[in-house]
Amino acid sequence: VQLQASGGGLAQAGGSLRLSCAASGFSLEYYAIGWFRQAPGKEREGVLCISRGGSTTYYQDSAKGRFTLSRDNAKNTVFLEMKSLKSEDTGVYFCAAEGVRCSWTADWNDMGYRGKGTLVTVSS
Repeated sequence: VQLQASGGGLAQAGGSLRLSCAASGFSLEYYAIGWFRQAPGKEREGVLCISRGGSTTYYQDSAKGRFTLSRDNAKNTVFLEMKSLKSEDTGVYFCAAEGVRCSWTADWNDMGYRGKGTLVTVSS
C-alpha cells in the first residue's frame, strides 16, 4: 500500500502547476483525499480535501478560487490544479487518504494513508 504525490517543481508567481496523488495497493475512489502543505520552517497544514462524493473542503482561504481537485478513478489518481500561484504557496505538498468525508479540521496524524511529498517552489 503506497501513496505518492508528484508533479512539483519550480513555477513563477502567477503560473500554474498540477500535482498528482497516485495510489498503489488500494483504490482512492473510496476515500476522501486531503492535501497538506509544509512551508519552510512551518508546520504541516491542511490545504484542501475532496470527499468520496466529490465535494471539496478548503482548509486555507488562500486556496479558494485558485486550487481545484479532481479524480481520475481509472488511473487511481487525484489531481490538484493550482493556478495563480503565489510565493506563499511554496512548500512540500503531501496527499493522504482517510474515510469518505473530509474532516472539519485537517490533521495529518489522523489520516490513515499518508504519502511522501513533492516540492513546489514559487518564485516571485
